[in-house]
Amino acid sequence: MKATQISKQVWSLRTWVIIPITVWVVVEEDGVTLIDTGIPTMAKGIMKFIEQLQAGPLKRILLTHGHSDHVGSLKAILSKHNVPVFAHRKEIPFIEGELPYSGKKLMTTLPKGATQALQENGQGQLQPIGGLAPYFTPGHSPGHAVYYHEADQVLLAGDLFSSKNGKLRKPLFTPDMSEVLNSSTIVSKLRPARLEVCHGSSVFKPAEQLDEYVAGIRKTHPSVTAN
Repeated sequence: MKATQISKQVWSLRTWVIIPITVWVVVEEDGVTLIDTGIPTMAKGIMKFIEQLQAGPLKRILLTHGHSDHVGSLKAILSKHNVPVFAHRKEIPFIEGELPYSGKKLMTTLPKGATQALQENGQGQLQPIGGLAPYFTPGHSPGHAVYYHEADQVLLAGDLFSSKNGKLRKPLFTPDMSEVLNSSTIVSKLRPARLEVCHGSSVFKPAEQLDEYVAGIRKTHPSVTAN
């Protein structure tokens, strides 16, 4: 597993199983936030890295969504670190085995009540957690969320996109590309300096690529529509 510091407070941890699989560690005032947990073989490496970083204890785990390559190390990490796990409320029934993902068998990652919903205000806007601002970005999964580190201008985008050679690419195995295109507009809203995805390389100034990306998706997927 390769550790890379991608900004002042954000690190990426990456392994490869045919394609890259990435999780992120964010240094907070009170310790460390982990975003996603990757596949099962990453558990020991993640915990060892956090210990060696000496930035404080693991305080919380945030999930972009509950697919197996994003929650694979979750149970192993929780067996060593009793910390809260957060996800968007629409994703929790899939994480806790109440609903199956499209085209997949029912799976239970955590028991009922073990995952906390990201807090929302009265208008339904997700509230900051640690140094990160969550945003609801469905399409790849029903409750997919991304996390923006405003101080470092880094958007941790999970599977909202994939990328290759610094270029935005469509996410893999996605049931609703129309919804993904609608969600991708978060890049224009936030205009991050750097975007990180689970499967692919860093994308710098991604908002400058968005129009070309959307046009390419519509060309290859004529049935896709977006608001």
